Amino acid sequence: MSTTPHEGGRLLRWLHRKAGAPDGATDPTTFDPAAVKQVLRLASRFFGPGRYFELDARGMEHVPSRPVMVVSNHSGGTSIPDVWGFGFAWYQHFGLERPIHPLAHEMVLSTKTTARFFGRIGVLRAGRGVAGDVLTRWGRDLLVMPGGDVDTWRPYRDRYKVQFGGRTGYARTAIQAGVPIVPVANAGAHETLFVLTDGRELARRLKLRELTRANVFPISLAFPWGLTIGPWPHLPIPTKMRYRFGAPIQPPPLPPGEAPTEEMVLAMDAAVRAAVQALLDDLRRESEEASAWRKAS
Repeated sequence: MSTTPHEGGRLLRWLHRKAGAPDGATDPTTFDPAAVKQVLRLASRFFGPGRYFELDARGMEHVPSRPVMVVSNHSGGTSIPDVWGFGFAWYQHFGLERPIHPLAHEMVLSTKTTARFFGRIGVLRAGRGVAGDVLTRWGRDLLVMPGGDVDTWRPYRDRYKVQFGGRTGYARTAIQAGVPIVPVANAGAHETLFVLTDGRELARRLKLRELTRANVFPISLAFPWGLTIGPWPHLPIPTKMRYRFGAPIQPPPLPPGEAPTEEMVLAMDAAVRAAVQALLDDLRRESEEASAWRKAS
């Protein structure tokens, strides 16, 4: 989650101007239940029992009444199959009466067409002010994946490790808004490709942070391209998408008009990361046990 929408990203700002994309993508009123319903109808062909992506979401009974901030790890590269699966599971459980707004890198919203499409299904450009408005002014739920590109492009060997990249703005926002954080772990999306390296050093040399606010330049094996260099979208291969929702983490009380201390923010961040990691560890154990059972049988 960005601290400011335009920290770096010169190329993105140029693309916004050329493409005529709105400079905001920050308005929850663009959410259109009819558009979400249409996307869910299409997604039902791919997610669920016997579908391309088998879906296994547990623990959603832990989610308290809105508004909440849902914080999850991020997996599966630029095609973001983990986000599509999460959205499908969320609306299958809660229905359209409880919209959730995922925060996204502005690259996703950098053209007029993509900004319009994603805006209608609730996606907003990452930023602390936007997040706070969704939670307080609108009283809606928010999905944040703090690790962003660092997390979604972590190497395959680290697929069960949380990597938020030191980003703590989400914790500060939750404390200021006075809303609980629901930790979520997902696994499966990182099985749809094989990330060899996240290419952080290459990204640094290419100055991608200054151009596109990107911290990685990954190298991966993915269908249909084979060996890919850079954050190319891929066609995810079939896999089981698993989500585990943990118990909500309450923010520390904050006197009216006061800002959270750095100690509060770091403590909240540590608690959330530990909770997501524990859920990921459970998912890893489930996978190992299933593998051992298949070998034994």
